Amino acid sequence: MPASSPRRFDLIAFDWDGTLFDSTQIIVRCIQAAVRDVGGTVPSDTEAAYVIGMELSRALAHAAPDVPPAKYPELGNRYRHHYLQHQDDIALFGGVLPLLDALKQRQHLLAVATGKSRRGLDEALRSVALRGVFDGSRTADETAGKPNPLMLHELMAEFGVAPGRVLMIGDTTHDLQMAVNAGCASVGVSYGAHAPDAFGALGPLHVAHSVDDLHVWLLQNA
Repeated sequence: MPASSPRRFDLIAFDWDGTLFDSTQIIVRCIQAAVRDVGGTVPSDTEAAYVIGMELSRALAHAAPDVPPAKYPELGNRYRHHYLQHQDDIALFGGVLPLLDALKQRQHLLAVATGKSRRGLDEALRSVALRGVFDGSRTADETAGKPNPLMLHELMAEFGVAPGRVLMIGDTTHDLQMAVNAGCASVGVSYGAHAPDAFGALGPLHVAHSVDDLHVWLLQNA
């Protein structure tokens, strides 16, 4: 990796699924199975991937518009059932740990801003390799879901960082729109849930096509 440049951002917030964690296809399959279980019209891969990053109940309702609201609790329970069967299949994208270590060495504050639940994120962060890596986190069930900017506003308040010194990194338009709404810069990644065609309108500083690409860009520009 090239030598790093002077630090531009104090706080770097990462989305989780599809950005750091290679979970997109598992989530898509779990959404589809849950909708099938409750008798709804099974969404396509593209339709199911679109809702990744949203708060769970909103995501499932969007992915299954013909499922009546009375069945939403069952739909959520079926999703959790299927996800738990596969959660051990999911892993960090290759290169994520060296990337995070390099950012820590540059004294960046690191945070997670995710549509996952607090329980789900905490389970993922129990990995020995991730202990102490992140300085803060926000989940959709403890604050407003994306693209509402409250997650980023709360993290900025927690660490006393101004919007101009915050960078949001994510794989969906929900992530990048949240950054716009919070007045923060963003970087998109194209290897997650959303095709990057719509990213340009949201003004990301860069669209990374791999973790290595993201690593190089961050060392040179963050």
